[in-house]
Amino acid sequence: MKPILLMIVNDAAFFLSHRLPIAEGARNEGYDVHVATQAGPSVAKIQSLGFTFHELKITRSGKNPLGELLSLVNIVKLCWSVRPDVLHLVTIKPVLYGGIAARLSPVKGVLAAISGLGFIFMKQGRKAALIRGVVSTLYRLALGKRNVRVVFQNPDDQQALIDLGAVTAQKSVLIKGSGVDLDLYQCDEEPAGPVVVTLAARLLKDKGVLEFVDAAQILRGRGVEAVFQLVGDPDPGNPTSIDPAQLQTWAAGDLIQCLGYRSDIANVFRASNIVVLPSYREGLPKVLIEAAACGRAVVTTNVPGCRDAIVADVTGLLVPVRDSQSLADAIQRLVEDAALRRSMGLAGRAFAEQTFAIQQVVGKHMEIYSTLRSQA
Repeated sequence: MKPILLMIVNDAAFFLSHRLPIAEGARNEGYDVHVATQAGPSVAKIQSLGFTFHELKITRSGKNPLGELLSLVNIVKLCWSVRPDVLHLVTIKPVLYGGIAARLSPVKGVLAAISGLGFIFMKQGRKAALIRGVVSTLYRLALGKRNVRVVFQNPDDQQALIDLGAVTAQKSVLIKGSGVDLDLYQCDEEPAGPVVVTLAARLLKDKGVLEFVDAAQILRGRGVEAVFQLVGDPDPGNPTSIDPAQLQTWAAGDLIQCLGYRSDIANVFRASNIVVLPSYREGLPKVLIEAAACGRAVVTTNVPGCRDAIVADVTGLLVPVRDSQSLADAIQRLVEDAALRRSMGLAGRAFAEQTFAIQQVVGKHMEIYSTLRSQA
Protein backbone atom coordinates (compact mmCIF):
# COMPACT_ATOMS: atom_id res chain seq x y z
CA MET A 1 0.00 0.00 0.00
CA LYS A 2 1.08 3.56 -0.65
CA PRO A 3 2.16 5.61 2.38
CA ILE A 4 -0.45 8.24 3.22
CA LEU A 5 0.38 11.93 3.52
CA LEU A 6 -2.26 14.19 5.04
CA MET A 7 -1.66 17.93 4.65
CA ILE A 8 -3.80 20.22 6.82
CA VAL A 9 -3.86 23.89 5.81
CA ASN A 10 -6.25 26.67 6.85
CA ASP A 11 -6.98 27.94 3.37
CA ALA A 12 -7.21 26.19 0.01
CA ALA A 13 -5.76 29.15 -1.89
CA PHE A 14 -2.75 29.20 0.46
CA PHE A 15 -2.17 25.51 -0.17
CA LEU A 16 -2.12 26.13 -3.93
CA SER A 17 0.19 29.15 -3.70
CA HIS A 18 2.60 27.88 -1.03
CA ARG A 19 2.49 24.07 -0.69
CA LEU A 20 1.32 22.58 -3.98
CA PRO A 21 4.84 21.70 -5.26
CA ILE A 22 5.50 19.74 -2.05
CA ALA A 23 2.24 17.81 -2.42
CA GLU A 24 3.06 17.05 -6.06
CA GLY A 25 6.59 16.05 -5.10
CA ALA A 26 5.22 13.64 -2.51
CA ARG A 27 2.83 12.11 -5.03
CA ASN A 28 5.76 11.61 -7.41
CA GLU A 29 7.56 9.82 -4.56
CA GLY A 30 4.65 7.38 -4.24
CA TYR A 31 2.54 8.96 -1.49
CA ASP A 32 -1.24 8.90 -1.45
CA VAL A 33 -1.77 12.62 -0.80
CA HIS A 34 -4.79 13.93 1.13
CA VAL A 35 -5.44 17.65 1.60
CA ALA A 36 -7.69 19.15 4.29
CA THR A 37 -8.66 22.82 4.11
CA GLN A 38 -11.68 25.00 4.67
CA ALA A 39 -14.29 25.06 1.94
CA GLY A 40 -13.76 27.74 -0.71
CA PRO A 41 -13.50 28.47 -4.42
CA SER A 42 -9.98 27.00 -4.66
CA VAL A 43 -11.11 23.54 -3.50
CA ALA A 44 -12.22 22.59 -7.03
CA LYS A 45 -8.66 23.17 -8.25
CA ILE A 46 -7.26 20.88 -5.54
CA GLN A 47 -9.71 18.15 -6.52
CA SER A 48 -9.01 18.62 -10.24
CA LEU A 49 -5.34 17.97 -9.54
CA GLY A 50 -6.25 14.52 -8.23
CA PHE A 51 -5.69 14.98 -4.50
CA THR A 52 -8.13 13.48 -2.00
CA PHE A 53 -9.89 16.45 -0.37
CA HIS A 54 -11.35 16.69 3.14
CA GLU A 55 -13.31 19.74 4.25
CA LEU A 56 -11.75 21.26 7.35
CA LYS A 57 -14.13 22.93 9.76
CA ILE A 58 -11.97 25.46 11.56
CA THR A 59 -12.64 29.05 12.59
CA ARG A 60 -10.48 32.08 11.78
CA SER A 61 -11.15 34.26 14.82
CA GLY A 62 -10.65 31.90 17.74
CA LYS A 63 -13.07 33.88 19.92
CA ASN A 64 -15.55 31.06 20.60
CA PRO A 65 -14.11 28.40 22.95
CA LEU A 66 -16.77 25.86 21.93
CA GLY A 67 -15.98 26.47 18.26
CA GLU A 68 -12.28 25.94 18.94
CA LEU A 69 -12.98 22.68 20.76
CA LEU A 70 -15.11 21.49 17.85
CA SER A 71 -12.27 22.35 15.45
CA LEU A 72 -9.92 20.19 17.48
CA VAL A 73 -12.43 17.32 17.63
CA ASN A 74 -12.93 17.49 13.85
CA ILE A 75 -9.19 17.21 13.26
CA VAL A 76 -8.92 14.27 15.68
CA LYS A 77 -11.73 12.51 13.77
CA LEU A 78 -10.00 13.22 10.47
CA CYS A 79 -6.71 11.75 11.71
CA TRP A 80 -8.49 8.60 12.91
CA SER A 81 -10.25 8.30 9.56
CA VAL A 82 -7.20 8.83 7.32
CA ARG A 83 -4.53 7.33 9.65
CA PRO A 84 -1.66 9.08 7.87
CA ASP A 85 1.92 7.88 7.85
CA VAL A 86 2.94 11.56 7.73
CA LEU A 87 0.81 14.47 8.92
CA HIS A 88 1.99 17.79 7.46
CA LEU A 89 0.56 20.78 9.34
CA VAL A 90 0.74 24.29 7.88
CA THR A 91 -0.14 27.64 9.54
CA ILE A 92 -0.80 28.30 13.20
CA LYS A 93 -4.13 26.66 13.99
CA PRO A 94 -3.48 23.47 12.02
CA VAL A 95 -0.12 23.18 13.80
CA LEU A 96 -1.63 23.70 17.25
CA TYR A 97 -4.77 21.59 16.86
CA GLY A 98 -3.26 19.07 14.45
CA GLY A 99 -0.30 18.51 16.74
CA ILE A 100 -2.60 17.78 19.68
CA ALA A 101 -4.78 15.56 17.47
CA ALA A 102 -1.70 13.60 16.40
CA ARG A 103 -1.11 12.67 20.04
CA LEU A 104 -4.68 11.38 20.32
CA SER A 105 -4.83 9.38 17.09
CA PRO A 106 -2.81 6.80 15.09
CA VAL A 107 -0.60 9.33 13.30
CA LYS A 108 2.90 7.95 12.79
CA GLY A 109 4.91 11.12 12.15
CA VAL A 110 4.30 14.86 12.12
CA LEU A 111 5.88 17.70 10.16
CA ALA A 112 4.74 21.02 11.68
CA ALA A 113 5.50 24.02 9.47
CA ILE A 114 5.85 27.26 11.44
CA SER A 115 5.52 29.85 8.68
CA GLY A 116 5.37 32.70 11.21
CA LEU A 117 4.38 33.19 14.84
CA GLY A 118 1.42 35.44 14.04
CA PHE A 119 0.29 38.88 15.14
CA ILE A 120 -0.21 37.80 18.76
CA PHE A 121 3.60 37.63 19.15
CA MET A 122 3.88 41.23 17.93
CA LYS A 123 1.15 42.87 19.99
CA GLN A 124 1.93 44.58 23.30
CA GLY A 125 -0.12 44.85 26.47
CA ARG A 126 -1.50 42.68 29.23
CA LYS A 127 -4.17 40.95 27.15
CA ALA A 128 -1.68 40.06 24.42
CA ALA A 129 0.75 38.71 27.02
CA LEU A 130 -2.00 36.53 28.48
CA ILE A 131 -2.93 35.15 25.06
CA ARG A 132 0.74 34.52 24.28
CA GLY A 133 0.96 32.47 27.45
CA VAL A 134 -1.97 30.31 26.35
CA VAL A 135 -0.58 29.92 22.83
CA SER A 136 2.85 29.00 24.24
CA THR A 137 1.25 26.22 26.29
CA LEU A 138 -0.59 24.98 23.22
CA TYR A 139 2.67 24.90 21.25
CA ARG A 140 4.30 22.78 23.95
CA LEU A 141 1.36 20.36 23.81
CA ALA A 142 1.16 20.31 20.03
CA LEU A 143 4.85 19.71 19.40
CA GLY A 144 5.37 17.18 22.17
CA LYS A 145 4.93 14.04 20.08
CA ARG A 146 8.07 11.89 19.94
CA ASN A 147 8.19 11.54 16.14
CA VAL A 148 7.89 15.17 15.07
CA ARG A 149 9.94 17.62 13.05
CA VAL A 150 9.22 21.35 13.20
CA VAL A 151 10.15 23.37 10.11
CA PHE A 152 10.93 27.05 10.61
CA GLN A 153 11.46 29.68 7.92
CA ASN A 154 13.75 31.95 9.92
CA PRO A 155 16.11 31.47 12.89
CA ASP A 156 14.33 33.99 15.15
CA ASP A 157 11.08 31.99 15.18
CA GLN A 158 13.09 28.81 15.65
CA GLN A 159 14.90 30.18 18.68
CA ALA A 160 11.70 31.66 20.12
CA LEU A 161 9.97 28.28 20.30
CA ILE A 162 13.14 26.57 21.54
CA ASP A 163 13.29 29.17 24.34
CA LEU A 164 9.62 28.51 25.15
CA GLY A 165 10.44 24.83 25.58
CA ALA A 166 8.00 23.97 22.77
CA VAL A 167 10.58 22.15 20.67
CA THR A 168 14.17 20.98 20.95
CA ALA A 169 16.93 21.97 18.58
CA GLN A 170 17.19 18.32 17.49
CA LYS A 171 13.56 18.26 16.34
CA SER A 172 13.70 21.60 14.51
CA VAL A 173 14.71 22.23 10.90
CA LEU A 174 15.35 25.54 9.14
CA ILE A 175 14.08 25.76 5.54
CA LYS A 176 14.06 29.29 4.14
CA GLY A 177 10.63 29.89 2.68
CA SER A 178 8.35 27.82 0.48
CA GLY A 179 10.51 28.13 -2.62
CA VAL A 180 9.94 29.58 -6.07
CA ASP A 181 9.73 28.04 -9.53
CA LEU A 182 12.54 29.88 -11.28
CA ASP A 183 11.16 28.91 -14.70
CA LEU A 184 7.93 30.81 -14.00
CA TYR A 185 9.62 33.86 -12.48
CA GLN A 186 11.91 35.12 -15.21
CA CYS A 187 14.50 37.85 -14.73
CA ASP A 188 13.67 40.49 -17.35
CA GLU A 189 14.94 44.00 -17.96
CA GLU A 190 13.14 46.75 -16.07
CA PRO A 191 10.21 48.34 -17.91
CA ALA A 192 10.65 51.76 -19.49
CA GLY A 193 8.73 54.75 -18.23
CA PRO A 194 8.09 56.02 -14.70
CA VAL A 195 9.54 53.97 -11.85
CA VAL A 196 6.86 51.64 -10.44
CA VAL A 197 7.00 50.82 -6.71
CA THR A 198 4.87 47.84 -5.67
CA LEU A 199 3.70 46.43 -2.36
CA ALA A 200 2.07 43.02 -2.85
CA ALA A 201 0.53 41.36 0.21
CA ARG A 202 -2.65 40.86 2.13
CA LEU A 203 -3.66 44.41 2.94
CA LEU A 204 -2.97 44.41 6.66
CA LYS A 205 -1.55 47.08 8.92
CA ASP A 206 1.01 44.49 10.05
CA LYS A 207 2.30 44.30 6.46
CA GLY A 208 3.30 47.98 6.69
CA VAL A 209 0.61 49.21 4.32
CA LEU A 210 0.09 52.47 6.26
CA GLU A 211 3.83 53.18 6.26
CA PHE A 212 3.92 52.53 2.50
CA VAL A 213 1.18 55.08 1.90
CA ASP A 214 2.90 57.55 4.24
CA ALA A 215 6.18 57.07 2.35
CA ALA A 216 4.42 57.74 -0.95
CA GLN A 217 3.02 60.97 0.48
CA ILE A 218 6.45 62.00 1.76
CA LEU A 219 8.02 61.38 -1.63
CA ARG A 220 5.25 63.25 -3.40
CA GLY A 221 6.07 66.21 -1.15
CA ARG A 222 9.73 65.95 -2.12
CA GLY A 223 8.86 65.99 -5.80
CA VAL A 224 10.02 62.42 -6.38
CA GLU A 225 8.25 60.99 -9.44
CA ALA A 226 7.16 57.37 -9.13
CA VAL A 227 4.05 55.22 -9.39
CA PHE A 228 2.99 53.54 -6.14
CA GLN A 229 0.72 50.52 -6.29
CA LEU A 230 -0.88 48.16 -3.80
CA VAL A 231 -1.55 44.59 -4.93
CA GLY A 232 -3.80 42.46 -2.76
CA ASP A 233 -7.08 42.46 -0.90
CA PRO A 234 -8.04 43.17 2.73
CA ASP A 235 -8.46 40.13 4.99
CA PRO A 236 -11.61 40.58 7.10
CA GLY A 237 -10.64 37.58 9.25
CA ASN A 238 -7.52 39.39 10.48
CA PRO A 239 -7.87 42.08 13.17
CA THR A 240 -5.26 44.29 11.47
CA SER A 241 -6.94 44.30 8.06
CA ILE A 242 -7.16 47.61 6.22
CA ASP A 243 -10.71 49.01 6.24
CA PRO A 244 -12.25 48.64 2.74
CA ALA A 245 -13.51 52.23 3.01
CA GLN A 246 -9.92 53.42 3.51
CA LEU A 247 -8.85 51.42 0.48
CA GLN A 248 -11.58 53.05 -1.61
CA THR A 249 -10.37 56.48 -0.50
CA TRP A 250 -6.83 55.66 -1.62
CA ALA A 251 -8.07 54.24 -4.92
CA ALA A 252 -10.09 57.39 -5.59
CA GLY A 253 -7.01 59.60 -5.18
CA ASP A 254 -4.03 59.99 -7.49
CA LEU A 255 -1.30 58.85 -5.08
CA ILE A 256 -1.83 55.08 -4.79
CA GLN A 257 -3.00 52.67 -7.46
CA CYS A 258 -4.98 49.78 -5.94
CA LEU A 259 -4.83 46.75 -8.22
CA GLY A 260 -6.63 44.28 -5.95
CA TYR A 261 -5.73 40.60 -5.87
CA ARG A 262 -3.61 39.38 -8.78
CA SER A 263 -2.87 35.75 -9.56
CA ASP A 264 -0.14 36.72 -12.06
CA ILE A 265 2.29 38.18 -9.54
CA ALA A 266 5.29 37.38 -11.77
CA ASN A 267 3.85 39.71 -14.42
CA VAL A 268 3.17 42.36 -11.76
CA PHE A 269 6.79 42.27 -10.59
CA ARG A 270 8.20 42.27 -14.11
CA ALA A 271 6.15 45.43 -14.73
CA SER A 272 7.58 46.97 -11.54
CA ASN A 273 10.98 48.49 -10.77
CA ILE A 274 11.03 48.17 -6.98
CA VAL A 275 9.20 45.77 -4.63
CA VAL A 276 8.51 46.96 -1.09
CA LEU A 277 7.38 45.01 2.00
CA PRO A 278 7.55 47.07 5.24
CA SER A 279 6.10 44.22 7.33
CA TYR A 280 6.29 44.09 11.13
CA ARG A 281 7.30 40.39 11.21
CA GLU A 282 7.13 37.40 8.84
CA GLY A 283 8.00 33.74 8.58
CA LEU A 284 9.80 34.29 5.31
CA PRO A 285 7.74 36.32 2.83
CA LYS A 286 7.18 34.61 -0.50
CA VAL A 287 6.77 37.95 -2.29
CA LEU A 288 10.38 38.89 -1.55
CA ILE A 289 11.57 35.56 -2.93
CA GLU A 290 9.46 36.08 -6.03
CA ALA A 291 10.73 39.64 -6.42
CA ALA A 292 14.32 38.39 -6.24
CA ALA A 293 13.59 35.71 -8.82
CA CYS A 294 12.23 38.41 -11.14
CA GLY A 295 15.42 40.44 -10.68
CA ARG A 296 13.86 43.31 -8.76
CA ALA A 297 15.53 45.30 -6.00
CA VAL A 298 13.55 45.31 -2.75
CA VAL A 299 13.04 47.48 0.29
CA THR A 300 11.94 45.70 3.46
CA THR A 301 12.14 45.95 7.23
CA ASN A 302 14.88 44.77 9.55
CA VAL A 303 12.65 42.23 11.32
CA PRO A 304 12.56 38.42 11.54
CA GLY A 305 11.66 36.85 8.22
CA CYS A 306 12.02 39.95 6.07
CA ARG A 307 15.74 40.38 6.71
CA ASP A 308 16.24 36.66 6.05
CA ALA A 309 14.77 36.98 2.55
CA ILE A 310 17.41 39.42 1.26
CA VAL A 311 21.12 40.10 1.40
CA ALA A 312 21.24 43.58 2.94
CA ASP A 313 22.75 46.24 0.65
CA VAL A 314 23.32 43.58 -2.02
CA THR A 315 19.85 42.44 -3.14
CA GLY A 316 17.90 45.16 -1.35
CA LEU A 317 17.72 47.70 1.44
CA LEU A 318 16.66 47.20 5.07
CA VAL A 319 14.84 49.94 7.01
CA PRO A 320 13.63 50.17 10.62
CA VAL A 321 10.11 48.86 11.23
CA ARG A 322 7.22 51.37 11.48
CA ASP A 323 9.45 54.15 10.15
CA SER A 324 7.84 55.92 7.19
CA GLN A 325 10.67 58.45 6.81
CA SER A 326 13.36 55.79 6.54
CA LEU A 327 11.15 53.83 4.16
CA ALA A 328 10.73 56.91 1.97
CA ASP A 329 14.49 57.54 2.01
CA ALA A 330 15.26 53.98 0.87
CA ILE A 331 12.64 54.04 -1.88
CA GLN A 332 13.93 57.42 -3.09
CA ARG A 333 17.49 56.09 -3.23
CA LEU A 334 16.41 53.27 -5.54
CA VAL A 335 14.07 55.45 -7.60
CA GLU A 336 16.93 57.82 -8.36
CA ASP A 337 19.68 55.22 -8.92
CA ALA A 338 18.83 52.93 -11.82
CA ALA A 339 22.28 51.32 -11.79
CA LEU A 340 21.88 50.34 -8.14
CA ARG A 341 18.45 48.89 -8.87
CA ARG A 342 19.84 46.79 -11.72
CA SER A 343 22.80 45.48 -9.72
CA MET A 344 20.57 44.58 -6.76
CA GLY A 345 18.08 42.91 -9.07
CA LEU A 346 20.73 40.73 -10.69
CA ALA A 347 22.17 39.85 -7.28
CA GLY A 348 18.66 38.98 -6.11
CA ARG A 349 18.18 36.58 -9.00
CA ALA A 350 21.47 34.86 -8.19
CA PHE A 351 20.45 34.66 -4.52
CA ALA A 352 17.10 33.10 -5.48
CA GLU A 353 18.81 30.52 -7.68
CA GLN A 354 21.21 29.60 -4.89
CA THR A 355 18.78 29.57 -1.97
CA PHE A 356 15.11 29.44 -2.96
CA ALA A 357 14.78 27.09 -5.96
CA ILE A 358 11.60 25.06 -5.47
CA GLN A 359 13.41 21.78 -6.23
CA GLN A 360 15.63 22.31 -3.18
CA VAL A 361 12.66 23.04 -0.90
CA VAL A 362 10.70 20.00 -2.12
CA GLY A 363 13.75 17.77 -1.75
CA LYS A 364 14.29 18.84 1.87
CA HIS A 365 10.66 18.06 2.69
CA MET A 366 10.91 14.62 1.10
CA GLU A 367 13.94 13.92 3.29
CA ILE A 368 11.97 14.88 6.40
CA TYR A 369 9.04 12.67 5.35
CA SER A 370 11.45 9.76 4.90
CA THR A 371 13.01 10.36 8.31
CA LEU A 372 9.62 10.46 10.01
CA ARG A 373 8.58 7.21 8.36
CA SER A 374 11.82 5.49 9.29
CA GLN A 375 11.40 6.46 12.94
CA ALA A 376 7.70 5.54 13.22
